[in-house]
Amino acid sequence: MHQHNTEDVGIDISKSKFDVSFPDRSKSVVYHYTPAGMKKFIATLMKLQPKRVCLEATGNWENRLVACLHKHQIPVSVVNPRLIRDFARAKNQLAKTDEIDARIIREYAQVMDPRLTPPLTDAQRKMREFTSRREQTSKIIIQEKNRLETIMDQDVIELIQQSIDFHKEQLRQIEKELKALINADEESRKRSKILQSVPGIASITAALLISDLPELGTLNRKQISRLVGVAPTNRDSGTMRGRRTIGGGRVRIRNGLYMPTVTALRHNPIISAFYKRLVKNGKPKMVALVAAMHKLLIILNTMVKEGKQWEANVRNS
Repeated sequence: MHQHNTEDVGIDISKSKFDVSFPDRSKSVVYHYTPAGMKKFIATLMKLQPKRVCLEATGNWENRLVACLHKHQIPVSVVNPRLIRDFARAKNQLAKTDEIDARIIREYAQVMDPRLTPPLTDAQRKMREFTSRREQTSKIIIQEKNRLETIMDQDVIELIQQSIDFHKEQLRQIEKELKALINADEESRKRSKILQSVPGIASITAALLISDLPELGTLNRKQISRLVGVAPTNRDSGTMRGRRTIGGGRVRIRNGLYMPTVTALRHNPIISAFYKRLVKNGKPKMVALVAAMHKLLIILNTMVKEGKQWEANVRNS
């Protein structure tokens, strides 16, 4: 293996292509986001041996490329886009409407030295695909149910109903598969047991956290909040003055924590008391809910870090 270079490479990724900013070239290089394009890019990286490749967490686009880089043992940092945008604004390189480009992402990596993103295990990768499919299937069911409300014709109603039944059956299969995947993997099984000991967290949320948030328990509270995108950030532009908002980060985790947080407001004494206190102090309900979600995430992170179940945690907090 060659000596690793001290230079970073920045990638701006989209659905069909990715732009790459190399340290030794002034212009970024465009690759097609296809197996052939990735192969060509990997060949260049093997020669260059960069310190790390840095790209934004877009949601799902980057997964294939990140898996490919990990397979070739190239160090990768996947970063919350909000952090890169804040960095570029601080350096006066970015007006509000500007797009972030590969060069800014590379400079962010050089200056901020972000953590490396660990490769997923096969079990985590499979779980991630299944949780992703679960989300798609749930969306389809909601869309079909909405269509039912506007249709008059009985034959069409029957067709839509068949589609709903089919996708509900698929959801059942997916949930069965997710449970089996977790049970087959010792580390996941332990983690799932810890997570499910929390009032409000059921097996499906545990599966989502295991597959899509492998960093849980390895980061401090600030890092995990920023990664998921529930760290309250002060925005002082115009109408937002003083109101705290959330953004960037892992949308699927935030969506997945929404219902468990709502459940926790009723069944989890710590979260419930925390939420009520905020509302009593005049916080808008939605702001208080996000704060409760943040608190729930922090508790889960601590539990996984210490390998302790809920009961032990309640006594200690």
